[in-house]
Parts: sequence; C-alpha cells; structure tokens
Amino acid sequence: MSKLNVHLASHYGMCFGVRDALAATRSTYNESDVTVLGQLVHNPAVSQELTENGVKKGDLNNPTTGIGGTVIITAHGASESDRSRWSSTQSKVLDTTCPLVHKAHKSLVSLVDSGFFPVVIGKKGHAEVNGLVGDFPQAIVIEGDEDIFEVPYEGKIGIVSQTTQPIERVNELVEKIRSTRNACEVKFIDTVCAPTKNRQKAVKDLSKFCDLIVVVGGSNSNNTAQLVSKVEGLGCRAVHVERPEDLILDWFIGAKDVGVTAGTSTLEETVISVSERIKAISDEMALKDRECLGKERILC
Repeated sequence: MSKLNVHLASHYGMCFGVRDALAATRSTYNESDVTVLGQLVHNPAVSQELTENGVKKGDLNNPTTGIGGTVIITAHGASESDRSRWSSTQSKVLDTTCPLVHKAHKSLVSLVDSGFFPVVIGKKGHAEVNGLVGDFPQAIVIEGDEDIFEVPYEGKIGIVSQTTQPIERVNELVEKIRSTRNACEVKFIDTVCAPTKNRQKAVKDLSKFCDLIVVVGGSNSNNTAQLVSKVEGLGCRAVHVERPEDLILDWFIGAKDVGVTAGTSTLEETVISVSERIKAISDEMALKDRECLGKERILC
C-alpha cells in the first residue's frame, strides 16, 4: 500500500486564551504555594505539568481561608460572586479568564441589565457555563432541544452562548426559541469565539477529502468533543485521542488521506507528536504489506 497522506487542519490546537492562561500559571512555578481553582484547561498533559511543579488543585465554589498563597481562576472564568469571595480571603488571586469568556459575561450582564431573562446555550455543568450563570440563579441553560420548554413564553429573552459551542447548532437553537416564543422579544448576542469558529470551519474543509480525521484533545474538553461531532455529522470517520500512544494501527487500514486537528486546549507539541506517530504507523503498515507480499512469492 502507499503511505498515508497526513493533513493538518488550517486552524487547530491551543488558542490565545489558553496559551496566556498557561503562561501566567507557569510564571508562578517559583512560588511555594499555588492553587488552581479547578482544571486550568481541559488537557491531561498540562494537568500533569502543573502537578509536577507543585501546583495544587482547589475548588472555586468553596473559598477556604486556610489556602493562602496564590489562587488561580482558570481560563474558563468565574462568576463575580466567586471572584468576590476569593478576593476576601488571605489569598492572592490571579485571574487567567480568557478575554472572550469575559466578553460573554459582559454580554449576559448587559442583557439582564436591560430587562432580558437570561438564557445560556452550552453544556450543563461545564466550568465556563457555571461561571456565566453563577450570578443569575434564574438563568436557564439550553443544551438541547428538550431544554427549550423551560424558556418563558412572555417578556424579553436574552441569549448568549458558551464560547466553544458550534455556531450552527447555536443558531439553530436560537431560531427554535424565536419560533416558539412569538410573544417574546428575543435578543441573541453571538459569543461563540473566533478560534472555535475557525477550527470548526477548518475541520469541515478536511472532511471533504479525508478518509479519517484524528481529533486531539482532553477527554473532558467540550470543544474537542464538538469537533468529533462535527466530523461525524459530515459523514467522515473520526477518532478522538489525548496522546500519540492512544493511536491504534487498525484505525488506518483502508485509509489514504488522514486529517489531524485539535481542540483549543491542546498543546502544539502533542499535535505534532500525534502527526509523527501516524506517519510511523504508515511506515509500519507498508512494511507489513511488503513482508506479506514476500511470503506470497515464496509460497508461489
């Protein structure tokens, strides 16, 4: 067989918000007492690096006066009430919230201040979504069509989205809310971030000619999972891995063109390592084919 053609997506991997959060956290490695309030980014390699450098993990929702030292708010952000609680402790607060997540918070606040009922489209229980709705106990989170029934049938409805949601799906849900709430004034502010949109578009382009697309990212990364869903929805085969060791040779049998993309929390070096491992698998498959062909000739 001919070797696999490996194609990197035009946009993939770590976005500027995650990169800046990681850089800010790395700057604290020389401090003796540092705690991240949750998972800095949804990436196992980063989590391991933090542990190796003595960074502890804390709970954003439970400020503890005994923690002290430096506490870090993750790239996913936090509610203003959580920020205030931590600011009142003895800890130094380092806020690494992504600027585009801050923008989503400001958009939701502006809607509520204008008298709109708050609705957030996103994954229930996700750290970013928890932060968005944390100051608005009345807010409704829409994860799927089945959640729309909770939206009020009168008044003003204000909608924002988790920054890593697929924009096509967000627009679809917004239109369903509009069409079923005719008596309401519905205002939607698009808070899906540009890095997410770019990665979704890039993987769509890959799926047009690839037989298989390898998506690299943490198992609990929402935007990585959305990339997998996007590929599968386009009728292309997708596999999700966290590291090169997760790759299985049998996945590539029968494939010619293999695409590689990654979620916004994935390190560049991880993506390159996965790409190199795919090329090595291609060499292994070619060698096995030559060995089998040689055996067939001997038998003849």
